[in-house]
Amino acid sequence: MARALRERTVLPPEDPSDLARFARGLAEVAAPTRARLVGPDGSEIEIPEDLYGVLRDVVEALSQGLAISIAPHNTMLTTQEAADLLNISRPTLIRLLTEGQIPYTMRGRHRRVLLRDILGYQERTRTERRQALDQMAADAEDDGLYEATATPTRTR
Repeated sequence: MARALRERTVLPPEDPSDLARFARGLAEVAAPTRARLVGPDGSEIEIPEDLYGVLRDVVEALSQGLAISIAPHNTMLTTQEAADLLNISRPTLIRLLTEGQIPYTMRGRHRRVLLRDILGYQERTRTERRQALDQMAADAEDDGLYEATATPTRTR
């Protein structure tokens, strides 16, 4: 019987010592050619490399006291689903689509967006923001702005 997929959030355990030990163990292991999951009855199944990476990321985040949200997504999203994933309004997403910043297809009168295109856009914008902030910090350093505020003058 198939289980219904649902969104859920996993909180870190109150005593993270077991999880921290597990995270250290995963970090120490070289990337396996074939990771295996062993069930309570001793049965084994190979874990795909991508899924193994996700498992390592989840364990690492939980061991650092972070919560993890797990949400199933279709690979073809409606504009509302895509906007929700990007945490922007639907009209803003439509503007990005019509400007060509994110590719989309039309199904009848409805736009559809591939999940990989949304994730790609999200990563591109993160990278652009990081580069802009790095450039601003470098410009401030070049202009001596850090030294100008290193010893503030008293105004009272």
